[in-house]
Amino acid sequence: MKKSNSSGKKTASKPSLHRRYSSQVTEGVERAASRAMLHAVGFSDQDFRKNQIGIASTWSMVTPCNMHIDVLARHAAAGVDAAGGKGVIFNTITISDGISMGTEGMKYSLTSREVIADSIETVAGCEAFDGLVAIGGCDKNMPGCLMAMARLNRPSVFVYGGTILPGIHQGKKVDIVSVFEAVGAHARGDINGRELKQIEACAIPGPGSCGGMYTANTMASAIEAMGMSLPNSSAQAAVSKAKERDCKDAGRAVLNLIKRGIRPSDIMTREAFENAIALVMALGGSTNAVLHLLAIANTAKVKLTLDDFTRIGNKVPVLADLKPSGNYVMAELVRIGGTVPLMKMLVEEGLMHGDCLTVTGKTLKQNLKGAKPYPKSQKVIRPFSDPIKKTGHLVILKGNLAPGGAVAKISGKEGLVFNGTAKVYESEETALQAILDGTIQKGHVIVIRSEGPKGGPGMREMLSPTSAVMGKGLGKDVALITDGRFSGGSHGFVVGHITPEAYVGGPIAVVKDGDPIAIDAEKRQLQLKISKSELAKRLKAWKKPKPRYTRGVLAKYASHVASASEGAVTDQDLEL
Repeated sequence: MKKSNSSGKKTASKPSLHRRYSSQVTEGVERAASRAMLHAVGFSDQDFRKNQIGIASTWSMVTPCNMHIDVLARHAAAGVDAAGGKGVIFNTITISDGISMGTEGMKYSLTSREVIADSIETVAGCEAFDGLVAIGGCDKNMPGCLMAMARLNRPSVFVYGGTILPGIHQGKKVDIVSVFEAVGAHARGDINGRELKQIEACAIPGPGSCGGMYTANTMASAIEAMGMSLPNSSAQAAVSKAKERDCKDAGRAVLNLIKRGIRPSDIMTREAFENAIALVMALGGSTNAVLHLLAIANTAKVKLTLDDFTRIGNKVPVLADLKPSGNYVMAELVRIGGTVPLMKMLVEEGLMHGDCLTVTGKTLKQNLKGAKPYPKSQKVIRPFSDPIKKTGHLVILKGNLAPGGAVAKISGKEGLVFNGTAKVYESEETALQAILDGTIQKGHVIVIRSEGPKGGPGMREMLSPTSAVMGKGLGKDVALITDGRFSGGSHGFVVGHITPEAYVGGPIAVVKDGDPIAIDAEKRQLQLKISKSELAKRLKAWKKPKPRYTRGVLAKYASHVASASEGAVTDQDLEL
């Protein structure tokens, strides 16, 4: 590498180890054109000697989850600049699960996780950033950001955009799931159109991610437990001074990581993923955590399987009384101290690894050293002596209906065993109509297939049908199984991520109306109760359907995506 002195002559020098990447576009006479471009976007001569930190903003006005993140990105850039670096803000996409739920557009939701990861990798790789701060709000932003960080392996900090405050309807807390369930209640005749409209109007009072322990809050908590965000980043209101400080602190933290040579691969170890799973179990988090943690681990080249969720779930109780199965929202957990006291409890109980490195440059145990316990009067987090459930709620099922695995969310309230007869639907929309019009009755197992990663394509969330089941008062009387997935707001007797999916000839493809199905969370089994010979006969006669999309993003996704049991990633050891 050569650089020029004041006379324009080239002098031999080596790029700073701290500017390993940015020096490639700022040093030497031959980089004059690069510097000219950077001058135009606000760089001074002094800035060329600083670490360039990319600030990946997921700001968008398509969803309240992300509508404030442009402001947060500026705070993060200010934190970088104040610490002696140069922050450079750039955007990636976001979509809204809540808006697209139950429509064809929802097929782009999981697909967007890959687009987000690809776009952050593309910008950071091209622009030679020395480090990253990524700020995510809605569900797929977070794993997408982490996957990009794992691919790039440059010093990085994730910042959660923060949780929304609850809406209030007739003195009760409401949120987006309340609206979906109100649709079912309206179909049942329990509420009229006027009340449905009232709930719709007040459920989302402002910026921030959905307020229960749904996928956004689940993944933010998992990432913090993994060590990739600062303490309590996952438990702050979206619009708050605490969140502004979190962004500025993240900007400073990246420069410390660069100085110390700490990269995501040093933090995102197998033990760190085990910590993430443990916290998700304790919080009663979303089934999507299984899919996303498998995907992030795959990208980080860390061996993680469905069996790890079973192993950890057998040891970690559900302690948080949070929605959708519980009574409280994330804002109430924020008020009593957030996730930090809970993680300290889990470390002290031997259920999390305290010696894992984090983005503070310290270990998890060191970060938690001064954490105060929860107030004695609080009811959001239970003690180990009185858990919500003695073992984890995310139950991995296998059997002749799911030889590659399936994920059930069993809080304990819906029971542990369900036996019923199949009602089969080839799409979410047709199943939803059957629930709302009364076709679905007590004792039915709703089978929604052809909604997997390849078959959908895109593995839609089934929040509309699961919410309709709850709204119709059938939560304990019917079950729902699918090769699609669920929203973090889904609850009831539901099983998703069935692998192999219908599109590739998995057994779910040959289930018929009236077939007996047994779901046993204790034995961890999902069984189609027909003979082996009958199942083999049906599978032999099965024919692969034509793809629903042959061009565009969804077609590309379907052609590359791995199974749900492998995280549904699209860059798994690709061979050209």
